[in-house]
Amino acid sequence: MAGADAVVVGAGAAGIAAARRLHDAGLDVLLVEAGNRLGGRAHSIALPASDPKAMVVDLGCGWLHSAKRNPWTHLAESYGFDIKRGAANWRDQWRDLGFPPDEREAYHQAWQRWQEAAHAALDGPDQPLSAFIAPDDPWRPLIDAVSGYANGAPLAQVSLHDWAAYEDAATDDNWALPAGYGTLVARHAAGVPIGLDTLVTRIDHTTSTIRIETNRGTIDTQHVIVCVPTTALAAERIVFDPPLPDKHEAAGALPLGLADKLFLRVDGVALPKNGHLVGNPRSACTASYRLGQFGWPVIECFFGGDCAQALEDAGDGAAADFAIGELTALLGNDWRAHLTPVAATRWRAEPHIHGSYSHARVGAAPQRAILAAPVDDRLFFAGEACSTHDFSTAHGAFETGIAAAEAVIAERAAASRFTAPASLA
Repeated sequence: MAGADAVVVGAGAAGIAAARRLHDAGLDVLLVEAGNRLGGRAHSIALPASDPKAMVVDLGCGWLHSAKRNPWTHLAESYGFDIKRGAANWRDQWRDLGFPPDEREAYHQAWQRWQEAAHAALDGPDQPLSAFIAPDDPWRPLIDAVSGYANGAPLAQVSLHDWAAYEDAATDDNWALPAGYGTLVARHAAGVPIGLDTLVTRIDHTTSTIRIETNRGTIDTQHVIVCVPTTALAAERIVFDPPLPDKHEAAGALPLGLADKLFLRVDGVALPKNGHLVGNPRSACTASYRLGQFGWPVIECFFGGDCAQALEDAGDGAAADFAIGELTALLGNDWRAHLTPVAATRWRAEPHIHGSYSHARVGAAPQRAILAAPVDDRLFFAGEACSTHDFSTAHGAFETGIAAAEAVIAERAAASRFTAPASLA
């Protein structure tokens, strides 16, 4: 049976990385996924267009963050993917619309003051990021909006100690893939035995053989790597026998925030290549707009945190109405006729995922290591939430998947050395 040596549960970036490494090491591995596709929160789709040239967009992760040290960058190169290495345009503002240079400078100064105050408090007890900027600071709403984009949650819900751990590990190298980040992640699974639509409900590790119960039957294996979102573990959608309460508690302390995207096709008017707009820099509920990515007639609208949640709760069409309203307020109402929604996400409602990326609650940064810790050197955990420095990213997920796979390989090598004398006797 496939998976006799190891089973990897969850075919996102971490699970694919782990399964690929085990497969390439010659192990009998099976990668199982509850959904009907590979990639998890890495998901690329082609937009409908009259132009025969495909326009591929990422519904999930879309940037090679810290690209020079990001392992997915090297894989993209080896697989022949085109990489756009230009600087990200988040700090620029096309035509100064609604956000003139003097106000942008005032905002950047406020951001710097907030960062300095937060870093100055690192030696003390953990606090929410909101503790370092006054509630009535005029730039508090925009910094809250950026927290929504970066953390999937507002400042008041994010741990200082956790945020600082990522800040120290980040670089400003943010590159993009016209073929899609999700396309790259799925490509890395080529040749690996995979079972889609396979929902794991129970992992019995009471005996020397681990039994995995799924909606498609039971799998017996020697090692398991669990690479599911924290939402699945916190809700105990997988039952462990013996129970693993520390894992459920850690997952609950590392909830998935929310970041959603909407894509608008633009017809009849020109967009700047790789332009950027902020919808309303004076509101915590505003979108970040990426214009003309790769020269395409597309606007990527990015919502985060409470704002994204409110738009999901408001139902179908709410995100499009909101984005088009912000854009026409900046560009003029005549633009309304040129904007057509062509794709949107609702990650909170996505089956088996229910969110975007993890952040630590205040005081919970150490829970990442607890979540990642192996159990009896047979049951391993990986995923972006298990990374202590690169959480919320596909490369953080990749690295934890590789670490878990290497641990399995080491355990099997140690077991082989231990049993060799008996086999020779």
